[in-house]
Amino acid sequence: MLFARNHSTLRQKMVQNQIEARGIRNPQVLAVMRKVERHLFVKPQYRNAAYKDGPLPIDCDQTISQPYIVALMTDLLELTPTSKVLEIGTGCGYQTAVLAELAREVYSIEIIPLLAKSAKSRLEELNYQNVHLKKGNGHYGWQEYAPYDAVLVAAAPKDVPKQLIDQLAAGGRMVIPVGGSEQNLLLVRKGLQGAENAIPALETTEVIPVRFVPMTGRAK
Repeated sequence: MLFARNHSTLRQKMVQNQIEARGIRNPQVLAVMRKVERHLFVKPQYRNAAYKDGPLPIDCDQTISQPYIVALMTDLLELTPTSKVLEIGTGCGYQTAVLAELAREVYSIEIIPLLAKSAKSRLEELNYQNVHLKKGNGHYGWQEYAPYDAVLVAAAPKDVPKQLIDQLAAGGRMVIPVGGSEQNLLLVRKGLQGAENAIPALETTEVIPVRFVPMTGRAK
């Protein structure tokens, strides 16, 4: 019980000192970051560091993102309780859980079999019933359930994959890190130009420099 109280206190401090202090004000995002137990998504040897200001290693040479980056990317999507979200790169499932707290449905793809299996088990244990997972190449998205109101990409391709743009709904928002040795977090908004039957228009904004693991696999 004391262990649980300590983690709760650390989450409150994490949100106050790392997230609110950097300018995120969305009350729903802040509430979710206070709620989701990040220490349950990291290896046991890193649980004491789960609420520190930085990424941590997970299996298969991948990482769990810095809490602020998770909050920022979630905030940029402007999710509502009716949102349908596509996530590329399930990883350990932490970002997935944060999205699932805010959206109606989350469809998440992971290319590494061990991570896909462990994330599925973890999210089921935590009773996330609005999360749908599959192993696959994230460059192709998940066409079966498109279009999506929001797309979050948790690994960095060299360029924004066309299939993900195609699967983004009109009026939707995508948050994606792009680049090689130097990366930028991009916010891509998909709107409509002009009148009925017009061609969808994209507006891309650079948010901040970031460092993500490279996006595995490639589009054909």
